[in-house]
Amino acid sequence: MDHKATAARNVLAQILADETAEPKALPLSLLEGITKNFSDELEIGRGGFAVVYKGELDDKEVAVKRLSKAYMHETEFDREIECLMRAKHKNVVRFLGYCDDRQRNMERYDEKLIMADVNQRLFCFEYIPKGSLDKYISTTI
Repeated sequence: MDHKATAARNVLAQILADETAEPKALPLSLLEGITKNFSDELEIGRGGFAVVYKGELDDKEVAVKRLSKAYMHETEFDREIECLMRAKHKNVVRFLGYCDDRQRNMERYDEKLIMADVNQRLFCFEYIPKGSLDKYISTTI
C-alpha cells in the first residue's frame, strides 16, 4: 500500500474514532480498496439511484453508497454533502465523507470512439449492523 493510500485510511480511521471530526473528501482508491472494488459479496443495499456496500477498514466497518452515474447534477451533489454535514443527531447515521471522482475515458458511442468524462460519486457513512431501515420498518409495522 502506498503512502497516499495509507494516509487516506488513517484519515478515515480518525474520523471514525472521533465523533466530533468533520467529514472529509475521500479518494476513490480508498473506497475501492475497503469494498474490494465494490464486490457483490459486500453489497448490503440497492435502490433506484445507488448501491450500498460494506467497507472494511481494519477492525471497523463503514457503509459506502455509490451513486448511479446519472443520478445527481453537480449542484445537487454539493447541496447533499452540505445537508449531510449539518445533520448531526444521535438518531441519524453519521456521515464520514464523500468522493467526487472524475476521469476522462475513451468510450464507444454510436460505433465511434469518443473521450468522455466519467464521474463517480460516493458517500461514506457509519455502518449500522442491523440491516437497512426499510427492512427494519417493514418487520416492525
